[in-house]
Amino acid sequence: MLNFGHIVFYEVAIQLSFSKAAEVLFISQPAISKHIQTLEKQYKVSLFERKGNSVSLTTEGKILLEYIVKGRELQRQLEFDITRQKDINIAKGSLTLGTSTTISLYVIPPVFSSFHQQYPNIELTLVNRNSESILKALLDHEIDLAITQGKNNINTVKYQYFLTDEVIPVCSARSELARKKVILPEDLKKIPVALRERGSGTLSAVTEALQKCKLSIADIKQRIVLGGTEALKNFLLDDTCLGFLPLRSVARQLKNGELIRLNIPGISIQRPFYFVQRRGSEADRINQQFIKLATSYYSKSTGRSEGRAKH
Repeated sequence: MLNFGHIVFYEVAIQLSFSKAAEVLFISQPAISKHIQTLEKQYKVSLFERKGNSVSLTTEGKILLEYIVKGRELQRQLEFDITRQKDINIAKGSLTLGTSTTISLYVIPPVFSSFHQQYPNIELTLVNRNSESILKALLDHEIDLAITQGKNNINTVKYQYFLTDEVIPVCSARSELARKKVILPEDLKKIPVALRERGSGTLSAVTEALQKCKLSIADIKQRIVLGGTEALKNFLLDDTCLGFLPLRSVARQLKNGELIRLNIPGISIQRPFYFVQRRGSEADRINQQFIKLATSYYSKSTGRSEGRAKH
């Protein structure tokens, strides 16, 4: 099985940095170098090309990385399969889940809690990136399982429906917009609108909805762009413009009256989220246990699923 030297090599190969690998593994940079030197002596090859402060993999390094990626997945599954034989609740292993902001902030925390209570010895890691980056992380083997908005035409992954989320137009209760009963799609050309950054799933969903009304993001002349759901929400709480945010992210603010949901005829944004796995890893038992628990958690009541039946 893989030893610690292989783990060190893997981190350096992924980070392409000795210093970053040291930070991830909580060991010194000289210790990182020593482990790599030991591997190079063992295999009698150079694994990295060093150019100034940057490093890159040699041909032999790329071969070793390919095998270590496979080895890590086999070792992870082996540990789970063996330790679960006596009692599923004491099974050991790890799960690194990659999700977009909305899912990581408002959907996954209670699921992680439930999963941890059932499998306390499985190490859980949540990677939060925008939707555009999550699929790449899965294909690069940085994460074991992903949750993304919609589907891409990629035959190297498999999708499984999870739940449906709604993106809604909102504004501060102090805004003049809050006193209007209806805002027409054409009005978006004249009023200030706050949007998520390029690459976010929320912006993608808004863009698609506008296209159905024969509008584009470029038609919004007074647009403000913020990176992250919380940043956009906090901006809207202090400003008077309109913004588009996931319903789950503003449920509390709508309830206490800080934010007001606006009505824009013709704009309804329902976006499905899917579990995504690499082809060939569909039988991964840790992934399957997590998917089963998460799906069950959000199907127990309509209050939790919020629109699941609409899909």
